[in-house]
Amino acid sequence: MEELLIPVRRLPHAADLPLPAYATPMAAGLDLYAACSAPVTLHPGERQMIPTGLILALPEGYLADLRPRSGLAWKHGVTLLNSPGTIDADYRGEIKVVLVNLGGEPWTCYRGDRIAQLVVLPVARVTLREVSELDPTSRGEGGFGHTGK
Repeated sequence: MEELLIPVRRLPHAADLPLPAYATPMAAGLDLYAACSAPVTLHPGERQMIPTGLILALPEGYLADLRPRSGLAWKHGVTLLNSPGTIDADYRGEIKVVLVNLGGEPWTCYRGDRIAQLVVLPVARVTLREVSELDPTSRGEGGFGHTGK
């Protein structure tokens, strides 16, 4: 598999944190670390924007998705509010993660905690062409829950 080189700028408030990395050789997402200056406690139902201290220069034709970490979701009910969060190739601002506590207990984020995953994907550019009818399919207009119990 060919590796894609992505320039990253580390901001001063993330100078002591590791760069995002894959936790295992076949992992799809790079772990992102919290670059908060002090612990941030999220009470049930509360959301906070957590900085990562990183700016990416994604190549044209790619995007980066911010995705939840399964351990945080399962153990604490903490997930990303806008999931996936999309980082476009022309964005040059700091990556920040909007965490929400959907659990029943307060949860505290500490500096250096792994808070999300970053998945880089190719993007297909499309042009929409309006038509009066679409090709039929076996599913048709079946919506949410249509294909299963």
